[in-house]
Amino acid sequence: MLESLFVPTFIVALAEIGDKTQLLALLLTARFRKPWPIIWGIVVATLANHFAAGAIGNWVASFFSPATLSWVLAASFVAVALWTLVPDKLDEDEESGLKKYGPFLTTLIAFFIAEMGDKTQVATVMLAAQYPHFILVIIGTTLGMLLANVPVVLAGNFAAERLPLTLIRRVAACAFAALAIYAGYQAMKFSGLI
Repeated sequence: MLESLFVPTFIVALAEIGDKTQLLALLLTARFRKPWPIIWGIVVATLANHFAAGAIGNWVASFFSPATLSWVLAASFVAVALWTLVPDKLDEDEESGLKKYGPFLTTLIAFFIAEMGDKTQVATVMLAAQYPHFILVIIGTTLGMLLANVPVVLAGNFAAERLPLTLIRRVAACAFAALAIYAGYQAMKFSGLI
């Protein structure tokens, strides 16, 4: 049961380092200089976004046999592992017109939009499809986002400039690759190949 919480937390925390939403958190911190409304905006946006993503993952999982789902998950985890190796850049247009709404609402809207189709949202869909405890997966992916973004908000430029982003992206890609190997193993087991 706790695996449904801890694995998503670890995976999303690693995948989020150097992601565009982390860059967005840094930009919002520099512009507003009010960390707590920004942090609460991240919490609410992530819960809403990941709840929707997790619900989709949980729903889609009900349509596939365990073997088929495991093969799809293995391929998806490989794709996200490769995607994680690509550095993210912040699209200035995602938040440029939002500043007039204040730090909380700006963060809420900007984070929700920035997470759409992002690798952590895709990972949330896949993790919710893989693990049986839907709510724990959502809590875990949200905690992972917070573990990566709250220090950036609180420490500002200091933390972001000193993190070994390339190494962290590689470790995150390895974690997704390990999940792909595990899902592939499960797929072969369900298919009767081993």
